[in-house]
Amino acid sequence: MIDEYDAVIFDNDGVLVEPTDTDVIVDAVVESFAAFDADVDRSTAKQTVDDGAVPVDIARDHGVDPEAFWHYRELSASLAQQTHVRNGGKPVYKDVAALDRLDVPLGVVSNNQHATIEFLLAHHDLPRFETVYGRNPTLVGAANRKPEPEYLDQALTDLGADRALYVGDSETDIVAADRAGIDSAFLRRDHVSDCDLSATPTFEVATLRELVELLTSTEQPHKP
Repeated sequence: MIDEYDAVIFDNDGVLVEPTDTDVIVDAVVESFAAFDADVDRSTAKQTVDDGAVPVDIARDHGVDPEAFWHYRELSASLAQQTHVRNGGKPVYKDVAALDRLDVPLGVVSNNQHATIEFLLAHHDLPRFETVYGRNPTLVGAANRKPEPEYLDQALTDLGADRALYVGDSETDIVAADRAGIDSAFLRRDHVSDCDLSATPTFEVATLRELVELLTSTEQPHKP
């Protein structure tokens, strides 16, 4: 079945490595507001993280340039995650080793910061990926996050692929793949075991090993 695809692209957090501890990001956001002398309580900072929001209005309400704040916030969040990883956080899922069996170009497209993704791949010595995209530390970069297909489209161009499969653990990933005109595989790991999807992936699997078995099988796969 792998002949159906000329590339496989993966989300990162929750797919290749375990999801980020929310408190790590919230701490970075609180510190970022404090760096601009903005009195924002932790619950408000946490809400922006939970919502995936870019706090433009909050920054402006405190007389802070949103672009400057967001750039600082992105740097702080990335450095905080890197420290967390060095201390044992965000380990690699064991089934990532199964990707060595795939003989098509592989890529990574994540909503996490690009610097964070590059650090994670190097730190964990993950399998070869021919192209990697995380979000740029700008307001435009934030606006281009999935479900927008911007970064997926760039990865497809890099790989010269037009029949790719995107593997993710959220509905956002499925929608982004659909907008990019490619198939999707929903990876139902434990942290999304109860997730109800309103978008329909091309495939659904429980592990990356199952995905590799599906892609290397000569049998017709089941589609949800």
